[in-house]
Amino acid sequence: MAMATFYIVKDNSPQVHTAGLEQYVVFLCQHFANQGAKVYLQCQDKSHAEHFAELFWQVEPSVFIAHNLVGEGPKYGTHIEIGHVGAKPSYQRQLAINVADNQTTFAHNFAEVIDFVPCEENAKQRSRERYKLYRQAGYQLQTIEIQYP
Repeated sequence: MAMATFYIVKDNSPQVHTAGLEQYVVFLCQHFANQGAKVYLQCQDKSHAEHFAELFWQVEPSVFIAHNLVGEGPKYGTHIEIGHVGAKPSYQRQLAINVADNQTTFAHNFAEVIDFVPCEENAKQRSRERYKLYRQAGYQLQTIEIQYP
């Protein structure tokens, strides 16, 4: 059964701010890629995807993991592929991390999806809507409070 995990951002966590959440997303991608998972990072649009690709280049060399944007890189890609609404991953991946504002339609291609519940009320409401859509699609759901490494 497919699994959707929602990471809850608390008011007092570093992830409350955009830069903190972005760093956490990069950390999660690296964490799962280091475990051998093929990760797809779903962004809002092309510029958002390019922004995340740049963030992956800004990590310490000791934790760098190869990544590519959809349509770029080697035929079977790297452990981390970065796409956006309207783009299709280049090949099968097990795990998707969603940072797109209100998208779930891409998720049916993945055994596991990670999403986020921000603090800001409008964004929180959109995450609730995504939660309902995952539930209606038959995903097993769980929530986890973010624990920063």
